[in-house]
Amino acid sequence: MKIIFLSLILFTSYVDSRSQTRQRARDYGIKIGVLTPGKENAITDVSGVKVGHTTINRDNIRTGVTAIVPHPGNVFQQKVPAAIFVGNGFGKLAGTTQVIELGNLETPIVLTNTLNVSTAMEGVIEYTLTQSGNEEVRSVNAVVGETNDGGLNDIRGRHVKKEDVINAIKTAATGRVAEGNVGAGTGTICFGFKGGIGTSSRILPASSGGYTVGVLVQTNFGGVLQIDGVPVGEALGDYFMSKNGKADGSCMMVVATDAPIDARNLERLAKRAFMGLAKTGGIAANGSGDYVIAFSTAEVNRVSYSYKQPLQDISVLMNDELSALFMAAIESTEEAIINSMFKAETMTGNNLTIKALPIDEVISIMKKHNAIMN
Repeated sequence: MKIIFLSLILFTSYVDSRSQTRQRARDYGIKIGVLTPGKENAITDVSGVKVGHTTINRDNIRTGVTAIVPHPGNVFQQKVPAAIFVGNGFGKLAGTTQVIELGNLETPIVLTNTLNVSTAMEGVIEYTLTQSGNEEVRSVNAVVGETNDGGLNDIRGRHVKKEDVINAIKTAATGRVAEGNVGAGTGTICFGFKGGIGTSSRILPASSGGYTVGVLVQTNFGGVLQIDGVPVGEALGDYFMSKNGKADGSCMMVVATDAPIDARNLERLAKRAFMGLAKTGGIAANGSGDYVIAFSTAEVNRVSYSYKQPLQDISVLMNDELSALFMAAIESTEEAIINSMFKAETMTGNNLTIKALPIDEVISIMKKHNAIMN
């Protein structure tokens, strides 16, 4: 009987994390930007990109892992062009120097909490070493980002295990992405309300190449919340420099595209994602670690670990063709951040309760500013 009861509890927790009643911003008529989202309006609209979560929500533990897998093959054997932009460096993004030096990514990207970065690196390394074809590999550059969920989570307990990391990678899937209080966003706080995981995408018109840009964020920062230009934070009376407002925290942003661009222009794309954060009212406060990791899935530019020819033929977009991609990254990042808050639910942990963004009030404010679509 005890086993059955425990199973029911676990099943209920799983269902709750997958069947949230709160909707995404666009479902309420909030249309951010002018470009068209992809089918799922998610980073997984970039073909081949997968996302997986491990959510740990028990006792005083409110944390987890989110993994972004660039393509379905062996990423170490077929590395992807990548770049990193540091908006504010008060954070721990492991693996940065090799990505900056070589301009490529050789592992899935993993997000977790501040004190579990080393554990997440162990998980990524073990996953990579045990992949078929990697039997002779002796160096792995694990890329792991974090935000500090120590408000709601017993962060000092370091409850994420390497098995949780490996699980997030192995269960990563294409299609719809769970948002809000899941994975690395389980215990995060954004603009004074419950933050979490959010995602969005944009598809360029055929005249601009028809490429896709997708963004996934882990939101845990502050400032003065704006939604599609509407001063929502001020209207709600909850913002930085108000009586309860705080701005410290962090935001991890991951940008994926199928456009054939190299590391140099991926860094330029990453910088535009940071502009999307600014459009939501984020201020990159002193204690906020704000990072962007951008990569391209274009097969023509992948870097083979084992090669026979010393020269590589690549195909890259001309600089003048990048403006539409820049706008797509800005719009996707802005909407992903807002989605993370719309999907997140009120949470209590560590004797602290963080309320979810009050959607009814937000919609009323947006209507007053004529910012709701019919």
